[in-house]
Amino acid sequence: MKSLWAAASKIYGCALHYLRHFDGLGPLVLRLYIAPIFIYAGWKKIISIEDTIAWFGNSEWGLGMPFPEFMAWAAALIEFGGGIALLIGLGVRLFSIPLMVTMVVAAVSVHLKNGWQAVADPSWLYSNDRVIEASERLAIIKDLLREHGNYEWLTEFGSVVISNNGIEFAATYGMMCFVLFFSGGGRYVSADYWIARANGAVPV
Repeated sequence: MKSLWAAASKIYGCALHYLRHFDGLGPLVLRLYIAPIFIYAGWKKIISIEDTIAWFGNSEWGLGMPFPEFMAWAAALIEFGGGIALLIGLGVRLFSIPLMVTMVVAAVSVHLKNGWQAVADPSWLYSNDRVIEASERLAIIKDLLREHGNYEWLTEFGSVVISNNGIEFAATYGMMCFVLFFSGGGRYVSADYWIARANGAVPV
């Protein structure tokens, strides 16, 4: 029995030894997933920067933030520039920090009042009164569509839902940046790796 366990441990250890050459794939997948999201969000803010500034500063229908022009440009450039940096794997740990801060600010200032869920679903975890009320309104919307519209055609590509706009997405993106902060861009698949290797900081 001991010899069998020793053999299995040796095989497992050998597999882990060779798998280390592929440990950059995890950070790469995270980067390729999250980078376009940040790039697009930042670009949308940049091309409509006046509207973004107004939304950041207005206390009635916006966020009511101080220094809205600075905050709007900071958010736009951090998301756009940080997204590009993550895409090529340049300064991944460095850019993960302001991106995490941006997600925390977004979660607290925009989404927190709505709870956790991004899409209202009373059958799932973290549902609140807002989600339950949204589901009741959704049922009415579906009844109206069935009675007065072509419901099968309208829902051919997906069911009708109500956005709850909770912190779910902001928290998820923030946690992905948190992981990238500790993992870096990844072995072989990031500019950071090759820059460090050229400087003799990464073993061949």
